[in-house]
Amino acid sequence: MTLNGPLINLFACVSNISWTGGPPHPAGENFVAGRTGPRLGVDIGGTFTDVALEVGGKRYTSKILTTPQAPEKGVLDAIAIALRDADLAPSALEMIVHGTTLATNALIERKGPRTALITTEGFRDIIEIRQENRFEQYDVNIDLPPPLVPRRWRLGVRERIDAHGKVLLPLDEASVERAIDTLERQEIASVAVGLLHSFTNPDHEKRIGERIAKRMPDVTITLSSDVSPEMREYERFTTACANAYVQPLMSRYLRNLEDGLRKAGFRCPLFLISSGGGLTTVETAIRFPVRLVESGPAGGAIFASHIARLCGIDKMISFDMGGTTAKICLIDEAKPQTNRVFEVARIYRFKKGSGLPLRIPVIEMVEIGAGGGSIARVDAMNRIAVGPDSAGSEPGPASYGRGGTEPTVTDADVVLGRIDPAAFSGGKLTLDTQAATAAVKRAIGEKLGLSPEFAALGISEMVDENMSNAARVHTIESGKDVGERTLVAFGGAAPLHAARVAEKLGLKRVVIPTNAGVGSAVGFLRAPIAYEIIRTNIQRLSSFDAEAVNRILAEMRAEAEAIVRQGAGPETRLEERRAAFMRYRGQGHEIAVPLPVQAYTAEDKPALLKAFEAAYCALYSRAIPGVDVEILSWVMVISAPLDVDIETPKPEEPGSATPLSRRKLFDPASGDFIEAPFFRRADLKRGWIVPGPAVIEEDETSTVVSPSFEARINGFGYIELIRREE
Repeated sequence: MTLNGPLINLFACVSNISWTGGPPHPAGENFVAGRTGPRLGVDIGGTFTDVALEVGGKRYTSKILTTPQAPEKGVLDAIAIALRDADLAPSALEMIVHGTTLATNALIERKGPRTALITTEGFRDIIEIRQENRFEQYDVNIDLPPPLVPRRWRLGVRERIDAHGKVLLPLDEASVERAIDTLERQEIASVAVGLLHSFTNPDHEKRIGERIAKRMPDVTITLSSDVSPEMREYERFTTACANAYVQPLMSRYLRNLEDGLRKAGFRCPLFLISSGGGLTTVETAIRFPVRLVESGPAGGAIFASHIARLCGIDKMISFDMGGTTAKICLIDEAKPQTNRVFEVARIYRFKKGSGLPLRIPVIEMVEIGAGGGSIARVDAMNRIAVGPDSAGSEPGPASYGRGGTEPTVTDADVVLGRIDPAAFSGGKLTLDTQAATAAVKRAIGEKLGLSPEFAALGISEMVDENMSNAARVHTIESGKDVGERTLVAFGGAAPLHAARVAEKLGLKRVVIPTNAGVGSAVGFLRAPIAYEIIRTNIQRLSSFDAEAVNRILAEMRAEAEAIVRQGAGPETRLEERRAAFMRYRGQGHEIAVPLPVQAYTAEDKPALLKAFEAAYCALYSRAIPGVDVEILSWVMVISAPLDVDIETPKPEEPGSATPLSRRKLFDPASGDFIEAPFFRRADLKRGWIVPGPAVIEEDETSTVVSPSFEARINGFGYIELIRREE
């Protein structure tokens, strides 16, 4: 067994999760790797719904306000605009890839239906006891996130399976029937079934699920052994409860969307993007909607990874700032960081452990309530605070003229002259400068004795500091250096703030790709077909059973490949990645250890130990000699990369552009407005230079070039902000 090349994170690829627990939707039969016909990505955000359509080597985009009461309406309207611009009929599309925040919002806002949990008798309080960890050690009045399922709907049944899968107490059918009687009386709409140690033996869970389905056919059912077949009961139960909680909502939405697309003349398959960055079918998304909680941000990370690969950027920070939140992700060697645990609905904004843990593969990023619609206020200590609450799309920022009265980050940018009110969103929405100024003045300026311009600058500085500090802390916690990285900015608001964030982080280079305002939607079109599978098989390395491991891996490979082949076709070359979750015996948590793809033998124990120690040292800087190592689980990822048209750089010609206009732009250095040049991005040719201060406008966003940077259009047509020498 050989371990060549640098240590990599197995999950640092965008081919994480897809099609788990069932065959692809029949519509996916026409979707095979290698086809590069018209494809469309659509992303629902808290404020805007974005669409990116690629056809014939060209890209068409649209951005409209999200319709929260009927999200599918906004999706269909945005798609119609892009198709109209491309002069393309709905029937001509080959594929639609969709990402949404609906599952996340349902968990945060607690808008799910009545959900119950059936568990092993005596263990119904696991999701409330948690792990007994205190994320805020000195807060005597600490608030814990309430469980999604209240105690009266958590029901126990008599059964017991041990940690090795052996049945200690057979399932008591009478207790199951009594629990179902209670479900019927309480009019429960969705049920999670989570039994002790079911990840080793799911038989009892399956029998309970079958019985519920027989007596209550209209109720949705989630088995913890399906949605999260891993050890640690609290995380597994919470994940199962979250899946059950959002399942009716997501099922209804996706069915409505499918129906709307069919009536509009679309005949292509609809795919969903998972939190791990892979494509999944509608049927699988309906079965496991919890895996969509970070689907939109995952598309942004894929987009940034694609930019890093094209531009040869080894170390990158992706900065995705939309209307509601800002997301920051570290990308090394064109691969985003990933994790297997994600927290949603945190009670304390930045406190790890204060939310509901979901044990799902996810692209790891830090997310803060700092978007264009984030509301600004003066707090009890007379400080400007921004977010995490957002004006969203209804009513939206004050400048939208849709009834909003609270000042937002977008309103501050309007007051500072960074956004042309007449050109916002391609001229589809004219902003009200007077309303923005009045809102900033009333809520911030009058309370702090500041002019509207300085109040707006305070809002902007606060949100920029929040984002740069989040990036700084996230990088340090990951054991990496922030100063040596390149910032790639996308999302409707990120290019407006990227230069200032880069200044605060000490970065020398910022990249704003084309169609940055709809970056996540573009990223959806770069996601591969993939399937990830995990199996728990606990054994010590000192007594490594190679035969058992090879047998498990062969079963995993057969299951994963059969599913991927249905989407990728029989001739497509598949890629396989493996890892084992390992730890020193006696430790409470394990780490992912990438391993080569091969058949293992007993002689491979030293190589497995070496791989574990390399991964352990990368995280903790030292190994622990003389302690046995445990292998807990094996993970396999089978992927079929999706063939897409790869952009190639074009020759650059030095030159400078003539400004479209000159308008007032607030200059923080002088504390006054200056006459600054405004350019249209479409007018700038590759190789041209735009010195700061300046603003470069496009339909979905605008890029502020601060005085400390100059902008250059590179061979891909991307804007590169290069830090000027002091």
